[in-house]
Amino acid sequence: MWFKNLQIFRLPAPWKVDIEQLATQLASQAFSQCPSNEMQSEGWASPRDNGSLVHSVNQQILLLLSTEKKLLPSTVVNQVAKARAAELEEQQGFAPGRKAMKDLKERVTEELLPRAFGIKRSTWVWIDPVHGWLVIDTSSPSKADEVIKLILKCDKMPLESLRVKLSPQTAMTDWLVGNEAPKGFTIDQDTELRAHTEDKATVRYVNHSIDTDDVQRHIAAGKQCTKLAVTWNDRISFILTETLALKRIKPLEILNEDKESRTTNEDERFDGDFVLMAAELASMLDDLVFALGGELDKAQAA
Repeated sequence: MWFKNLQIFRLPAPWKVDIEQLATQLASQAFSQCPSNEMQSEGWASPRDNGSLVHSVNQQILLLLSTEKKLLPSTVVNQVAKARAAELEEQQGFAPGRKAMKDLKERVTEELLPRAFGIKRSTWVWIDPVHGWLVIDTSSPSKADEVIKLILKCDKMPLESLRVKLSPQTAMTDWLVGNEAPKGFTIDQDTELRAHTEDKATVRYVNHSIDTDDVQRHIAAGKQCTKLAVTWNDRISFILTETLALKRIKPLEILNEDKESRTTNEDERFDGDFVLMAAELASMLDDLVFALGGELDKAQAA
């Protein structure tokens, strides 16, 4: 149980939450199988397949959003609609017009939907009411927005975006210029530098030692760092992006340290992994916010 990506939001800390009330509110948007005549269905599912929509361990909360989307390529719809249009043309002596073709495609879509395959995806949500974090395991900002909208339909959480005093882009560029990450962090081998010119010229290092002189020349020419691989306290590596999203999360020594205490009971192991992840990520996020100058208060953000 380790998140691979972090889209980060803020809650008041500490935040009082009634688990039973939250579960009841989420039940109004519970997941159900995608109907045969619809393209997509989404809703809250049980994180542990035990019927409960809220999984809580050691004051940490885990939610699971399930999405089912029908796989019906437009090329298939167009192909069938084209064949039907040819039949109509032969019957009536002239080709269907634009509106008739649009209606025909809609009818073909309705006809094919019940036979389309459904693809299910899961999106995990971690809520830390003790330290005031709400984190979504996705690399897609649009998916995170979908999750937040659904949460707010169920529960009026006092959610805010995480705002820091120093932009990640400025901070990462400064770290590269000085060839030194802030305390607790080390710079790894992946980075991306992008110009703000119209052509957005981009230089990437992938699994390659960063040439300090070369990077500094690119920065002097006007490029800024938009992605940077770093490691926190030799425990977790990740890619920090210009939007303050974290990608490619990878626990390092943590997993080795945890091996001795692991149990063969699946539920206990899941809960242990979750509690460990929550504690480590909460501490890492605090250090990252500090490295970015601290949080903006509401007056500064405005």
